[in-house]
Amino acid sequence: MKSSAGPDASPLPGPVRTCIGCRQRAAKRELLRVTAGSDPTTGQPVVWPDPGGAAPGRGAHLHPTSGCYDLAVRRRAFPRALRLAQGPGGQGLSTAPVSEYVAALTIDPTASIN
Repeated sequence: MKSSAGPDASPLPGPVRTCIGCRQRAAKRELLRVTAGSDPTTGQPVVWPDPGGAAPGRGAHLHPTSGCYDLAVRRRAFPRALRLAQGPGGQGLSTAPVSEYVAALTIDPTASIN
């Protein structure tokens, strides 16, 4: 029986996931998993990075780049992918921890210039 993936689907090694930012398929190990939780100090809903992929609950995957992060925020992909109810305008869900994590992974090209 043939797969429903289509003839143009190239086989990737291991599990494959779709980035919620750029919508490109990639090997799971190349993507950052994020999960929904709550901020321990304010109790507000927050999206947390889950680099180990072991946190409980529904997760979404994203390339660990600022470009994909920005696309996901602009498209309001986090609440949709994590199936979270949002108020008008998508207010209430903080993605700051993911932004900080992705920024920490990004190498600043001007840092090595003296």
